[in-house]
Amino acid sequence: MFEFIRNHKRWIQVMLVLLAASFLVVGGMATNENADSTVVVANVNGKKITQPEWEEAQRQQVDQYRTMMGAQFDQKRFDTPEFKREILDNLIAQRAVEAEIERSHLTVGDELLVNTIQQNDEFKTAGKFDVDVYKAALVNARMTAAQYEASLRRNFVLRQLTGTVQETAFLPRTVATRMSNIFDEEREVQEMLFPASEQQSQVKVTDEMIKAFYDKNATLFQVPEKAKIEYVVLDAAAVEGMVSVTDAEVAEFYKANSKRFTTPEERLYSHIQFKFAKDASAADKAAAKAKAEAVLAELRKAPATFADVAKAKSQDVSTAEQGGELGQAKKGEMISPAIETAVFKLKQGDISDVVESDQGYHIVTVTKLAPETVKPLDEVKDALVAEVKKPKMSKKYSDLAQTFTETVYDQSASLKPVADKLKLKIETLDNVTRTPNPALAQSPLNNAKFLSAVFSDSVVKNKHNTEAIEVKPSVLVAARIVEYSPAAKRPLAEVQDIIRMRVAQQEAISLAKKAGEAKIAAAKASGDAAGFGAAKMVSRATPTAVNQAALPVVLKADASKLPAYVGVEIPGIGYGVYRISKVSQPAKVDEARRTAEQQEIAERLGQVEMRGYVDALKEKAKAKIIVKTEVAAADAKDAPAVK
Repeated sequence: MFEFIRNHKRWIQVMLVLLAASFLVVGGMATNENADSTVVVANVNGKKITQPEWEEAQRQQVDQYRTMMGAQFDQKRFDTPEFKREILDNLIAQRAVEAEIERSHLTVGDELLVNTIQQNDEFKTAGKFDVDVYKAALVNARMTAAQYEASLRRNFVLRQLTGTVQETAFLPRTVATRMSNIFDEEREVQEMLFPASEQQSQVKVTDEMIKAFYDKNATLFQVPEKAKIEYVVLDAAAVEGMVSVTDAEVAEFYKANSKRFTTPEERLYSHIQFKFAKDASAADKAAAKAKAEAVLAELRKAPATFADVAKAKSQDVSTAEQGGELGQAKKGEMISPAIETAVFKLKQGDISDVVESDQGYHIVTVTKLAPETVKPLDEVKDALVAEVKKPKMSKKYSDLAQTFTETVYDQSASLKPVADKLKLKIETLDNVTRTPNPALAQSPLNNAKFLSAVFSDSVVKNKHNTEAIEVKPSVLVAARIVEYSPAAKRPLAEVQDIIRMRVAQQEAISLAKKAGEAKIAAAKASGDAAGFGAAKMVSRATPTAVNQAALPVVLKADASKLPAYVGVEIPGIGYGVYRISKVSQPAKVDEARRTAEQQEIAERLGQVEMRGYVDALKEKAKAKIIVKTEVAAADAKDAPAVK
């Protein structure tokens, strides 16, 4: 029902990037070392967006799609000027919004930040915040804790800003009611089918008709050029056997990276908290401290009651029910330095003095202590062998890649010289075409650049080797054509039986349509329902009463004058004629669904408001695209939005 709203996808993508950009772009962006950081592609609020930043944003967005799509991922979809321009537009929108946040001095307090991190289910184990899970998530996102916390603050502020704007959208109730009425509208319909099969006996297919179809639809009978090729591949598998690692090298690497194999001391700790406001007076802080001191005095007499006291008196509601338990902690990972210092001074079962943090006063205890452990070399040796071997393989590959490239070029009449020199195997592949083959999606040969080289004039005409083509990172391929078949049109005699069948089907459908249109004309003149089937009620909510191919036409037909008639071709059947005799609303409407529809439309309108607001912020920030490439002209009609 709401497809016309969902069609406006571009501004939704802008907002998704705005809310995710702090993870993708701003937080500790890596850059392409080969890109020129002096090249400025856009300017927003007097600040530059450089070529490396743009390229990194493209790379990270593609990585996200690759993760989400898995085997369905197709790199070619993203190697387009339109995609690159879209990323640049998103970067500009993000910077414009950030400029407004900075101008408005919007910020988020530490307490909200800490609570949000600790209450995030993705960082919990058995319902409790787990520092190790938190750290692993940051590693997977290639972020530091500081970068993640900064991005989290930015997202909170963005929600403040966007929520305020979206709430200004207004949806008139009459509009929502009208749209729901359209969806619920019921039509009483009678059907009469004119099967194409009943017209077959009247169809006469001549040789002239077959020849005309053959000439008009030449592309249907085109056999593409194809080739049988020989090829050689230089990749990690080919290089690995040429590289070795000694036990001494592995031991040295283990010693130099001992921290990686060391699990630091870890403590399970709990606290009892007495809060005070950030702007609390000295008297209020003193009162909170006095409460803490009183509770501490109780605990000194009965240390084993710590959990019970925490449940009864701790003002940290998120941990009180668990006896104040805050989870596992390692040095350097705790949010409060004061609490960390206190925790790591304690022995298991000890209780600290009163500790002050920016969240209040705390009493902490260590309930479990796990000492530092070190994994022995034998346990990690296999992984280390591969790791020590990796840079050696990289260097060896670089050396061999130059030899590979030069040999296939210098001795272009055969692949045997390069295969003999580098101990590579010459493989063969038949029925190779100029375009990638979906059946070979995972093959390194299913690469547009490689196939273009294979079918270049020099390779086809002179049977030369292709140049060395990098089809994937650190995967070089060279090939030559053994047999070649040019593109050709299948002879008419070979396909005429297929054409005869196609033409006969088309002619039968045409006759069925002609009979159906005659019936519509006669029915309009008489107004009766003779020959039509039983009346059925159809609507968008209950669409199965008539053929699905006919349903959209039936529901869109002009029913201002009844009975109304409409005809439609039905694939695989022929032609259908439909008599619409009644239009009405259901006796009982689904109010819950209508409410949900109204909410959905209101949300979409809010997003439209947000798009307009972002465009206004671009204007305010004097956003300007500077790069002079095909991307800048990829969507000229959008250019005025960014000046």
